[in-house]
Amino acid sequence: VGSRGRPRGVRRSHGRPHGGGGAGVGGLWVSRQPLLRPGVHAGLGVLLRQLRGSGHDHHAGYVRGVHSTKMRGTLEPGSLVDVEWQSRLSESLGTFSLELSKSFAARFLSDALKLSALQSACSLCDAALPEREGHPGLYHGLLALFDVLDSDVWGAAYVMWEVAFLRELGFSLDLNTCAGGGDARQLAYVSPKTGRAVSYQAGAPYKEKLLNLPAFLKPNSGPVDAESVLEGLAMTGYFLEHWAFAHHTQGIPEARNRFRLRFGDRFAKEEQAKISEISKVSA
Repeated sequence: VGSRGRPRGVRRSHGRPHGGGGAGVGGLWVSRQPLLRPGVHAGLGVLLRQLRGSGHDHHAGYVRGVHSTKMRGTLEPGSLVDVEWQSRLSESLGTFSLELSKSFAARFLSDALKLSALQSACSLCDAALPEREGHPGLYHGLLALFDVLDSDVWGAAYVMWEVAFLRELGFSLDLNTCAGGGDARQLAYVSPKTGRAVSYQAGAPYKEKLLNLPAFLKPNSGPVDAESVLEGLAMTGYFLEHWAFAHHTQGIPEARNRFRLRFGDRFAKEEQAKISEISKVSA
């Protein structure tokens, strides 16, 4: 049940059609959903975009009173909120009333890399999804990702989420069989042209032009480490840039690029620390 006594996820129309027959009636719906991006707007409010729980779509609305004490900490990407949306016309922007249910971002205030991963996922959904288009898989997948960011394999889980994100947008990767007819147990690369996996033997002559397939995405599920996660981010990043965001004027969201760079920096520091330890032992 929502904060105002109505069942979550239930939509009901009210009011009368405005104007001629082409205008939609006003509406009201209540649901629980993750916020994707609050944007600056005139006055004491913000234009808010979120992934709606009941209809599983990408929806925008206006929020008033954003500087109030009650709203402090609520309008952050990744916050799970109980939302009531109202509008005189169903096709209008409408307004949101929000109550914070859970702040995923607050979990990771002490871990900038995980916070960056959360912001990256939200920005990808916000930039790629047309408004009011249904994506139930992404709604549930995004919440599952937020939960798994607390685990030891969160980096691999994030890469897997991006693979699923691409599939939801219509850009499926085939990582289970070899495009060149090779042994599926020896997959090592991914073709940047087709998004299909390639075995060591079949890909050897072209390996400089192929993307590395991280071990944890292979059918036999290899180990997860920072290097394999970086390979995964490079692989999905290529298809995000050249497939999903190829015709977007602003390209891949900056939050995603920033997450990739931060992960690379942490990996480089960890590798340098290992080298230093080996040098001390040798000395």
